[in-house]
Amino acid sequence: MPAGGGADSDPSATPETSPPFRTIAIVGLGLIGGSVALAARRRWQDVSIVGVDRTEILAGLHTEGVFAEVGDSLDITRGADLVVLAAPVREIIATLGRLFGLIEPSAVVTDVGSTKRAIVAAAGRDGPSLRFVGGHPLAGSVGSGFAVSTADLFTDRTWLLVPTGRGGSESVDRVSELVAGLGARPRLIDAETHDRVMAAVSHLPQVTVSALMRAVGDLAGPDGLELAGTGLLDTTRLAASPTGLWADVCATNADQLGVALDRLIETLVAIRSSLEDRQALDDVFAPAREWRRRLEQVMVQRPMPAGVRSGAC
Repeated sequence: MPAGGGADSDPSATPETSPPFRTIAIVGLGLIGGSVALAARRRWQDVSIVGVDRTEILAGLHTEGVFAEVGDSLDITRGADLVVLAAPVREIIATLGRLFGLIEPSAVVTDVGSTKRAIVAAAGRDGPSLRFVGGHPLAGSVGSGFAVSTADLFTDRTWLLVPTGRGGSESVDRVSELVAGLGARPRLIDAETHDRVMAAVSHLPQVTVSALMRAVGDLAGPDGLELAGTGLLDTTRLAASPTGLWADVCATNADQLGVALDRLIETLVAIRSSLEDRQALDDVFAPAREWRRRLEQVMVQRPMPAGVRSGAC
């Protein structure tokens, strides 16, 4: 089967049960949107899935056996029981405004955006007409795009859900059931806490590693990089991330990311002024080792499928 078309039956898949949604529309067919489609198709063979993306994106996709229909217009989301917005954050916000009056009042809308406050606010901007449940799967991959999407991407991964009060607890329950059916572990969180914690564990590492790799490259140059070890390669994996997605994340979580950056800058300034002071350095290195040990414990308890990377954003 072509890359990204992993909808073949899986003998290890959970026996099929009645799906929480009969028709799912996915807006954005990149890694996450494509993986939602593949995982849903594997879990519920009778679910109708439609996909929306730009014409130039659709032209290169192999979607046979996965989607009932694909197109470049939101019109094909009409009649869907669930609309999944799987695009960069500011595109999700813009799309929410276009869904008002287009989809059925009973339809549930969710998203996979990496920040939540701006999205939740946009979903309620024109009143409680959208049954919206915010979402954020904590999963990523070494690649991007539909071609590397996989039905296993969410297996045993945490999927954060943000109840909004619009659509009631039934909408949250149905989205939770869907997430569990895709193999993930649903966990409720409020938008404020989500953005604060993600600024620390996801957004700060991304910005920091990108800045680190920029500084290393500027200082060492191409010839110097030939002398680098695997430590630099492992440390800077996130520097390969594209700017577009992260520009939206930074813009919609600027306040919380700013707090996190200030804390990092304070620590770096303290190191800079104490390079010959062993005790001052130990005041940074010792707690860092302890936090790293705790992080390793968390990761051991949370195994990931082969090829899957944690918390891409």
